[in-house]
Amino acid sequence: MIDKISLIAVYPEIILLVMACVILLFDLSVKSRTRTATYLLTMLTLAVVAALQASYASGGQTIYAFGNMVVSDVMGNWLKCFAALAVMVSLVYGRQYAAERDMLRGGELFVLSLFSLLGMFVMISGNNFLVIYLGVELLTLSSYALVALRRDHTLSIEAAMKYFVLGALASGFLLYGMSMLYGATGTLDVQEAFKAIHAGQIKHQVLVFGLVFIVAGLAFKLGVVPFHMWIPDVYQGAPTAITIMIGGAPKLAAFAVVIRLLVEGLMPLASDWQPMLMLLAIGSLAIGNLAAIMQTNLKRMLAFSTISHMGFVLIGMMSGAVSGQPEAAANAYGSAMFYVISYVLTTLVSFGVILLLSRNGFESEEISDFAGLNQRSPFYAAIMAVCLFSLAGIPPMIGFYAKLAVLQALVASGGTLQLVLAVFAVMMSLIGAFYYLRVVKVMYFDAPSDTAGQITSPFEVRAVLSLNGALLLVLGIVPGGLMTLCANAVVQMLTT
Repeated sequence: MIDKISLIAVYPEIILLVMACVILLFDLSVKSRTRTATYLLTMLTLAVVAALQASYASGGQTIYAFGNMVVSDVMGNWLKCFAALAVMVSLVYGRQYAAERDMLRGGELFVLSLFSLLGMFVMISGNNFLVIYLGVELLTLSSYALVALRRDHTLSIEAAMKYFVLGALASGFLLYGMSMLYGATGTLDVQEAFKAIHAGQIKHQVLVFGLVFIVAGLAFKLGVVPFHMWIPDVYQGAPTAITIMIGGAPKLAAFAVVIRLLVEGLMPLASDWQPMLMLLAIGSLAIGNLAAIMQTNLKRMLAFSTISHMGFVLIGMMSGAVSGQPEAAANAYGSAMFYVISYVLTTLVSFGVILLLSRNGFESEEISDFAGLNQRSPFYAAIMAVCLFSLAGIPPMIGFYAKLAVLQALVASGGTLQLVLAVFAVMMSLIGAFYYLRVVKVMYFDAPSDTAGQITSPFEVRAVLSLNGALLLVLGIVPGGLMTLCANAVVQMLTT
């Protein structure tokens, strides 16, 4: 029998699963072209789930459920809350775009979004290798279908095929690495694997062999070099309403899996995976920023930008394993969590503005399409400028504080190599500032094209985009609350 505690731990997941099935059936009776009833029911579901996760996180309890296969802790609950909110915002921004491109002939967009979120929840809560893998597969399979949702668009179908093939390869890496660890430790439980490795009775070569495959699979999910090849093609080829979906919330789930596997499960092998993360971070910062300079397509530029930002996340992750001090580890992982949340918040704004400027028959994804935006709409130009300044790490935006927190954690971890890496990261950020500021220059100093149409959008899109843009500035000026939340969540995770 399933005990009551186990059910309490997964109430939000149960609600999400049940409502996804209900919405799937309910949508059969909806005739509206914009799927208004389905959309409202989906938003209500996401709001309830987000509120539940926030209440769980505020309670501060850690619950191990279903024979320790699932864990409900403060860090996971906050990440799930933010993921649900990110999916809500993505649907608000993308609904009109999807309707104009005949992507709402059925309710697939909303149902697949809920199932992808359920996959993220399972990934974040997984305390067992197979549970984590099931969550990864639920998310990726839903994402493949979402990318291919615009059936009459060649680029979208091509992007979905590339995503599917490379994603299957990465899933194979992850599963093979997990099977190697299972063979070595004799357990699928993350914490039992930690104890077995910590005991020191397992051949180190076998463990490192499995670790290499796990890090490769995780690197693909994060989209870091050299496992980044899918990011630019999928970001550019997917409909923008889907790009914002796969570029936002899944990063929170990927971060959680890295924490669960490397920190909670494989910390005794930190001396092996920490140099791997360092090399991945260096490659991501260099290739991500240098390749972005050459892009003329804004979505593709933001894709390479994502690669460089994930490099910063890896810097935070590797910093916690260097000194061996609990306080330094909590500070490093907390700064990495803060960086991921700030990145998701910022990327929602960037793609939200792209969706806002898109209209029926026109994608507005080239940098030249933003020419003279300040003359057409000073307000939206200001929001996009704030977003780009945040991505570039210019104060007082949240992106600046996120970079500063990660670099402080890196320098505090000690060592000449860490200091050199910090200097390298700052140099790469300066290069990155060029391509962000180039878009600002196009918006404010170039003349608008003759084909530039009128900017129209529903009230809820304008309201959410305004709030989203304001948060980038407010949280940059007073980041203490969010930073404390992240630090406390990580401390609680490390001590339970």
